[in-house]
Amino acid sequence: MEMKDLPGHYKELRDEFPDFFQALEGLGQKARSAGPLDAKTVELLQLAAAAAVRSEGAVHSHARRALAAGATREELCHTLLAVTSTIGFPTVAAALSWVRDVTGVREVTANTKK
Repeated sequence: MEMKDLPGHYKELRDEFPDFFQALEGLGQKARSAGPLDAKTVELLQLAAAAAVRSEGAVHSHARRALAAGATREELCHTLLAVTSTIGFPTVAAALSWVRDVTGVREVTANTKK
């Protein structure tokens, strides 16, 4: 994600604590490249984790990053629907609304049948 696309609050914290954010961003880069998963898959996993902890900002961030890595809106929705039995419907419903914030699409469709 480019610096201009980062939320203002994130940029402010990054400016205030540059050493910490350098280490944090380095950890993220190392974690993403530590194994065989492609960027899209990693972002979809992080989207699910962000939903599980009900972090609206992180859901927004990982939805944007997953889309940039080639995921479709349907893949974002399916990722969230797939974790319903683990994190609960109210949490998934909230996360789907946050994905809508990013995609601008109000209806949710994640039909995975081919």
